[in-house]
Amino acid sequence: MAEGVGSTVPRRQLGPLLRQYRNEAGVTLDAAAEALEYSRQKIWRIECGTGSVRVLDVRAMCELYGVSPEMTATMRGLAVETRSKGWWHAYGDAVPSWFELYVGLESAASHLRQYEETLVPGLLQNRLYALGLARLDQPSITEDERERLVEVRLQRQALLTRRLPRPPRLETVLSEAVLRRVVAGRNVMIGQLTRLLEVATMPNVSVRVLPLIAGPHAGAVAGSFVILDFPPTNSGHGAPEPSVAYSESLTGALYLDKPEELAAFNGVWRSLERLALDEAQSTDMIKRVIGEVQHD
Repeated sequence: MAEGVGSTVPRRQLGPLLRQYRNEAGVTLDAAAEALEYSRQKIWRIECGTGSVRVLDVRAMCELYGVSPEMTATMRGLAVETRSKGWWHAYGDAVPSWFELYVGLESAASHLRQYEETLVPGLLQNRLYALGLARLDQPSITEDERERLVEVRLQRQALLTRRLPRPPRLETVLSEAVLRRVVAGRNVMIGQLTRLLEVATMPNVSVRVLPLIAGPHAGAVAGSFVILDFPPTNSGHGAPEPSVAYSESLTGALYLDKPEELAAFNGVWRSLERLALDEAQSTDMIKRVIGEVQHD
């Protein structure tokens, strides 16, 4: 397991296995909850990979489902790995519980495809832009607390330049509105747009702009989202983790991994790629917007 991934990947591997063996045993969610004296919600969270799981839980579930001793040992090993902590745990409440899963998935991903309708995505923000957003999002917290929020965001960006494992490929499509929405004043916005130009030169990063003149499009309906793809597991010999489409709201997020859900988001992504400017044209547009902001 890659350093910094924490418990996310083993939890996602363990949950579907437990669901599979429960279904094969013909045990319903309610029957399992009653037999194990767990809440239905607890078993559901474990199977979805979003809840904590103890070795004791795995042993009891495997016994109920009639899982072989060999597979039980494998799943108990995964349960041990779910205790691992990622770097973000050091920031405590600065990472909301609903966002913690995403940070782990982002750290484990080999390919990120991101569409942003309104704001520069967190992986491409500079400190002052991120701080300006934190002041809007969290007006009642202290400046020190805002700085911790910003530090988490900047720490996430380290995955783009890490040495091992290989950094992920990040493809971003930004609505032109993202470039023109001034955050925290003109000077901050010029710095942020300049940062976009710098990041766009990285070999594993693509920044493209979807011009407003393109008119209505599927991304406007879907809203901002990220599609995360994962590398093969077990040192390259296992099948990759299932891809995930992530969509965020004010107080939570959706993690979508059903085939029909991923097909829908992949279709939206392909339509955005067709409409977006290429990388060189996008760089030219960002430079033009910088000039407009400077002389506004």
